[in-house]
Amino acid sequence: MPIEAGQPADSRPDRRRWVVGVDTHTDTHAAALVDALGEVHAQTEVSADPDGYIRLLAWAGEHLPAGQRMFWAVEGTRAHGHGLTRVLQAAGHQVIEAVPPVRGSRRRGGKSDRLDAIHAARTALINDHPATPRADGPREALRLLVTARQHYSTTRTATINVFKSVILGATELREQLRHLPTAAQIRTVLTLPEPETADVEERIRLQQLQTLAQTVTDLNAVLAANYQQLEDLVRQLCPALLDLPGVGPQTAAVALTAWSHHTRLRDEAAFAALAGAAPLPASSGRHQRHRLNRGGDRTLNAALHTIVTTRRRMKHPATSAYIARRTAEGLTPKEVLRCLKRYTARQLFRLMQTTAPATT
Repeated sequence: MPIEAGQPADSRPDRRRWVVGVDTHTDTHAAALVDALGEVHAQTEVSADPDGYIRLLAWAGEHLPAGQRMFWAVEGTRAHGHGLTRVLQAAGHQVIEAVPPVRGSRRRGGKSDRLDAIHAARTALINDHPATPRADGPREALRLLVTARQHYSTTRTATINVFKSVILGATELREQLRHLPTAAQIRTVLTLPEPETADVEERIRLQQLQTLAQTVTDLNAVLAANYQQLEDLVRQLCPALLDLPGVGPQTAAVALTAWSHHTRLRDEAAFAALAGAAPLPASSGRHQRHRLNRGGDRTLNAALHTIVTTRRRMKHPATSAYIARRTAEGLTPKEVLRCLKRYTARQLFRLMQTTAPATT
């Protein structure tokens, strides 16, 4: 049932409420209604379209006992479950992000859409601090820009690699371009005239080089426009992030996308865990230590790594002093890096919590 008026925004589900777990796919969504003790009371499957969402809402209302309330645990709230999530939130329902099944548990208990829906519901019941879906509007626009930028950057790097490999097969052209930086090589290739010789290999090689060079040039323009859009949106949502040392529009956008809004994560420790920057115990016997976390949101983790690396390179006073102090205490470079990333996650989270406007 919808959330009552005046109910505080809280990602923690009420243990007295029932939960609908939804396993989402491109064409269909499987759902299971589970009570507060984890017992399954009803299951269904609907089409992944507006008509299916309406039928799913009606089905949940029909099977929910009188006097009970419920919330929804949806897999892929920013993927196959995006449309359903928007409909549920518009109807006033509380939606949390369902945790997908671990491969090992699937192997032991079997795999089907209905089983995954039950797993989503039961996991939501025992999860003390579930995450709510990311916000729409400017924050969703920011996520789209970050995702597209990753694709553009990867494509540009791959294109440059192919461009370099094609140059290797040339003779005179390779010597002409050998000592030039990549940008100058691309500009030079674009200005070369068609070869006078009828050698098909030489002609095709130059054609492909010029096509690759033009692709890189076009991607440079796309990335520049993307960067400007990122900066504009970050300044709209949380301009204070750009005042932090080592934080640029790209890393700020990644942090804002992961954080999303004030009630998505319970505290800075949850944000650090999401980033894979929370320390993991790795102690044994007399050795008491922690190690890097290889899980979490690796894009956010990479952003933290970029911020820390930039601060070290620019000799940021606070960072340099921290490195010297922790190194003197006997920490290894990897352990110091882990601590710095954890510190940066805390700093970013607190700044976003205190300065970013509420979701509209």
